[in-house]
Amino acid sequence: MLQNNPHADAWRQTHLGQLLGHALRQFDQRVRTLMVQDAAVPLALSNLAERDKVSAAHLHITRHLSPQGDRLTDLADRAGMSKQAMADLMDQCEAWGLVERRPGPLDRRAKRVCYTASGLQWYQGFARATAQAEAEFTAAVGEEVATVVRIALEMYGADAGRLA
Repeated sequence: MLQNNPHADAWRQTHLGQLLGHALRQFDQRVRTLMVQDAAVPLALSNLAERDKVSAAHLHITRHLSPQGDRLTDLADRAGMSKQAMADLMDQCEAWGLVERRPGPLDRRAKRVCYTASGLQWYQGFARATAQAEAEFTAAVGEEVATVVRIALEMYGADAGRLA
């Protein structure tokens, strides 16, 4: 039946998950492009972004690592990653000079992942680029549609536990 109807699986390209994934990739690419163009973003980090060395996972870190720093396990939980995967990503970010590991304030054996001075400039550039990309989205679809999309995504995300 599916072999005789080439349109029977067209849903694979238009289901909500596919559309959300495509929109997220497009949004992240626009954020990376804006960060490359931002003179306040450290040049070494900007060059990494320009050469596509900065992946969605690296942007994901920027979304979840607070400016005051976080424990690796907390960061992994918020990002929805395993602790090992987060540690590997942090090793790379540390090598780039984006983050550093510092002793925890209450337990010096516990490590806290913190932005470096360059990392904070990256974080601020990410905030500016995200705001601009959101403004561009609003300009493209209109204020009312942008508001409805935001509210719908917030509601859907908040109900994720209920939907499982």
